[in-house]
Amino acid sequence: MADSSPRYLLKLSGEALAGPQGFGHDAATMKRIAGEIAECANTGAQMAVVVGGGNIIRGARMAADGGDRVAGDHMGMLGTLINGIAMREAIREAGAASNLFSGFPAPTMCETFSQRAVLASLEAGEVVVLAGGTGSPFFTTDTGATLRAAEIGADAILKATQVDGVYSADPKTDPSATRYATISLDEALAKGLQVMDTAALALARDNALPIIVFSIHQPGALGSVVAGEDVGSRITP
Repeated sequence: MADSSPRYLLKLSGEALAGPQGFGHDAATMKRIAGEIAECANTGAQMAVVVGGGNIIRGARMAADGGDRVAGDHMGMLGTLINGIAMREAIREAGAASNLFSGFPAPTMCETFSQRAVLASLEAGEVVVLAGGTGSPFFTTDTGATLRAAEIGADAILKATQVDGVYSADPKTDPSATRYATISLDEALAKGLQVMDTAALALARDNALPIIVFSIHQPGALGSVVAGEDVGSRITP
């Protein structure tokens, strides 16, 4: 890293951008999330953001319904690009410089991902939004986020979810589920916890990347995580 600024990769699901409406972009939710990202960047943290596309389309669901998986994943990747453009603009409106990179070429809309260009953008103080997944089908945006975190030398992956940490089971359906304050990546893999897919967790383990899981619905939680406060669950290498 060129300086001592902490560098984080924030993984946002597409559903997080939809807010209570469940589809597309909820203006109030987008404004709040973008504002928190901009605030973190303006206080000195280097911020990269990977966005999913589930608020628009899920390629895996198309395949499950009998469609072609590659075509479905291509559609999903385009969905993440739509979200990436929206998030870049929302971050700019919130008062931080931002740039958008895609894992597949879309030169009329954004830059194509390269490690060199993204690092230069981060070191220039821009919030980097990363869309298009890995640029290839068959990889989730969680795996894409972990890959990008390793490539840019992130200090941690910040996984924004629908709940406030990592649980032994789905707390929405199992009232006996317990929350882990800290758990190792090996334990998360062995227990089959669904916080991220197996490939993403294995990649994080192999690259010694800690993952901090917190609720995107808690206002101010992102800033608290970046400030080093005890928020959510930490998955350690």
